[in-house]
Amino acid sequence: MPKKKKPVIKKEIVPAEIVNQPITETIETNYMPYAMSVIISRAIPEIDGFKPSHRKLLYTMHKMGLLNGARTKSANIVGQTMHLNPHGDASIYETMVRLTRGNEALLHPFIDSKGSFGKQYSRDMAYAASRYTEAKLDPICAELFSGIEKNAVDLVPNYDNTTTEPVLLPTTFPNILVSPNMGIAVGLASNICSFNLGEICDGTIALLKNPRISVDKMLDIIKAPDFSGGGLLIYDREQMKQIYETGHGSVKVRAKYSYDKDNNCIDILQIPYSTSIEVIMGKIISLIKEGRLKEVVDVRDEIDLNGFKLTLDLRRGTDPDKLMAKLYKLTTLQDEFSCNFNVLIDSSPRLLGVIPILEEWIKFRIKCYTRELNFDLKKKKDKLHLLKALSKVLLDIDKAIKIIRNTELESEVVPRLMEGFNIDRVQAEYIAEIKLRHLNREYLINRVHEIEGIQAEIKDIEETLADEIKMKGIIARQLAEIKKKYGKPRKTLIIGAEDIEEEPVIETVENYNCHVVLTKSGYFKKITAQSLRGNDEHRLKDGDEIVCSEDCENKDEFIVFTDQCRLYKAKVSSFEPVKASALGDYLPAKLDFEDGEKPVMLKVMNSSFNSEHHVIFIFENGKGVRIPLSAYETKSNRRRLTNACSSASPLIAAFYESESRDVLIVSDAGKAVLIKSSLIPEKATRTASGVILFQLKKNAKVCNAAFGDVIARYPEAAKCRKIKIPAVGSPFLIPDIEDMQLGIDG
Repeated sequence: MPKKKKPVIKKEIVPAEIVNQPITETIETNYMPYAMSVIISRAIPEIDGFKPSHRKLLYTMHKMGLLNGARTKSANIVGQTMHLNPHGDASIYETMVRLTRGNEALLHPFIDSKGSFGKQYSRDMAYAASRYTEAKLDPICAELFSGIEKNAVDLVPNYDNTTTEPVLLPTTFPNILVSPNMGIAVGLASNICSFNLGEICDGTIALLKNPRISVDKMLDIIKAPDFSGGGLLIYDREQMKQIYETGHGSVKVRAKYSYDKDNNCIDILQIPYSTSIEVIMGKIISLIKEGRLKEVVDVRDEIDLNGFKLTLDLRRGTDPDKLMAKLYKLTTLQDEFSCNFNVLIDSSPRLLGVIPILEEWIKFRIKCYTRELNFDLKKKKDKLHLLKALSKVLLDIDKAIKIIRNTELESEVVPRLMEGFNIDRVQAEYIAEIKLRHLNREYLINRVHEIEGIQAEIKDIEETLADEIKMKGIIARQLAEIKKKYGKPRKTLIIGAEDIEEEPVIETVENYNCHVVLTKSGYFKKITAQSLRGNDEHRLKDGDEIVCSEDCENKDEFIVFTDQCRLYKAKVSSFEPVKASALGDYLPAKLDFEDGEKPVMLKVMNSSFNSEHHVIFIFENGKGVRIPLSAYETKSNRRRLTNACSSASPLIAAFYESESRDVLIVSDAGKAVLIKSSLIPEKATRTASGVILFQLKKNAKVCNAAFGDVIARYPEAAKCRKIKIPAVGSPFLIPDIEDMQLGIDG
């Protein structure tokens, strides 16, 4: 028999209750925990100079024995790190890449690498996959983990409670100022530049000796930031003092170069840390295309096994120093590193200067070293406790042997030894575990003689713990040793701002007579006078027409008004000359117009241009206005100006008026008016909506307009002449307006 289907029971869906919650409560309960998690657990470095991702990776490598062992595959390291950092292998490997010697991002790399790890100074130079590369810890990492086995820092459970990891690394030098660090959190960012290890060690020693050291004195010791990419730092003492005091400011770094006289080329050997070779090359190529860098013939990337190299081939007769002065201003060959020293102190973000950061590091280091000493003190006291039991056994070895031999039960050996020698259980366990071969007088005497040495060591540790000055002295000696062992000369050389001769960048633009053309569809042509004489027949797209045509020079500028009430300014020289048979440049793309924006009027700013002249705007609603060109003058050299005219009604046409001329306005109802432009009232405000020029019937609108010698072009327009405004239109044949130009004439 077929089974009966169970009846479907429909459950009633109860809508969730909507609870009104104030936005402040939502932020406090939902947003703030997320923000604090990003700040504390991800983006901002702590006083040891590491973010959690760095710390987890390095600690994993330390536990793998990679400090003294051979290199292993990076994929193996990444996999092991996921026990502490479950954020995926890609992000772990990216973190690892930056810490390697091969990437060249750090003055003192923490990972000794083999294989391709990309370069800090190249955006596009990709690193190899983790299965192809190998790595181990660099010897300097011994200073990161010194004392970690002696309880120098707290260990906490990892994310799944299967192992532990350190909260901080007990760095024996102020790594927070030696390794560069950048992080963007929620509402907070950190950007810490690197300093020279030797200078930082000297500055910390000076602060240990004199806690009230002045900023000026510290500036004499820690001179300025030092970047792994080298370059030339333009030194401004007041600016540097601000960074040291507040942790906020910027430093200027420029590229280092040499001139090869034989090959007439400039070799750029070091660039600012904050830029890349692709950014620099892209800008130089753009300048060459725009004709603003005619001194450079070719630019090429010549990075090889010897390091960074960017070569510029020069034209004959080019002064390399003047060219570089120009490039420093126009490209990121001179760039600024913005300092923002936000550091986590006891899980709280703080913006600190150099001296406050060193003070916090000294507190941290004293705490770590105190924990190490307490660990050693307990070990030595425990050992002394056991040796004191040996000294009692030494007085009667036979008694100890007799007690052990005559004891029937093993569990009674320790209690009987405790009773026989008046010692505690720990001491008795130690005596009971001594090997039979060591129960000789020589062994016991030698061990007992250690008591005096251990007592002296305990006394020394206790004195150190009680004397902060002595502890600071030990830390200072450790720093001196670190400087001697790992210190390197500065990579970034310091030059005085007063030593730089600022030369004005004079862009040499080749000047020649030319002709510019603008079409209704927005195509722009710059044609040389010589080319125009050979062929003046223009190629246009189907349905397109010329709306502006004007003679000018290559050094001139021009302005463009658009139908979106904006004004754009550009240089004629920024366009390449073309032939009349070419379509030309698409102006909306070249000048970065908004979507759908079209040019309405173009005027070259040459000898015929006068700021006392006017621009006439004709709107779809029949209104018009005259605005003096002086209203468009700006203090800054702006390339785009919004609200160039009223947006109350769509703009139909705009004309440049140097003197009173005829204006023909045509409606889509087949009527038109012809008036003198002097009848149109002048307004000083750019956004003035104007006055009614053409009285339109309901649903009618202005569809076109012409300016200048209108009657010569359209004889029928003479019957539309009006001597006052507003005016009622006269019949005008629609076919006649198809050839009307929205250009300028006069």
